[in-house]
Amino acid sequence: MLVPLVITVWVLKTFIGVMDQSLLLLPDAWHPHNLFKRDIPGLGAILTVAIVLVTGVLATNFFGKQLITLWENLLNRVPVVKSIYAGVKQVSDTLFSDSGNAFRHAVLVQFPHSGAWTIAFITGQPGGEVAIHLRGEHVSVYVPTTPNPTSGYFLMIPKEDVITLEMSVDEALKYIISMGVISPSDLVAAKKLKG
Repeated sequence: MLVPLVITVWVLKTFIGVMDQSLLLLPDAWHPHNLFKRDIPGLGAILTVAIVLVTGVLATNFFGKQLITLWENLLNRVPVVKSIYAGVKQVSDTLFSDSGNAFRHAVLVQFPHSGAWTIAFITGQPGGEVAIHLRGEHVSVYVPTTPNPTSGYFLMIPKEDVITLEMSVDEALKYIISMGVISPSDLVAAKKLKG
């Protein structure tokens, strides 16, 4: 009971600490340690949420869309920023699009060597010059690391070496993050108890 509580507190503290970095956007005179003579934990998290909400409101109306287009055109004119921004935008649009195919299927693949199995996610098919050099039909997969699935490996594997799983992407991610402690069958049983 104590370990999950400690880990939860640590994750929340780390998350709020990262969000508190948004205070660096404020002029130095507006920082809490200058205004109130002490730091206020969580104030940056509130500022971050406010920025996200305001950005969302602006992006949903005509004026906001015009502003975003103007901002993207400006970024596309800056030499180094252009390549970074365009790449990150393309990846995020692909991953978070409702119509995209990225992370739609959990699969089982042999990694890091034959005989060792792990869960991966289909991200598409190899294309361009890469596809020319591969013999047979291949799929592109993302193999997340445990317990942090935001880092991982991108692999191109022969389609016949991939086993499609029936579990949802959410179930697969929970299985990966828990390091196999919470198996998909446990998740199904928990759903049945709730329902």
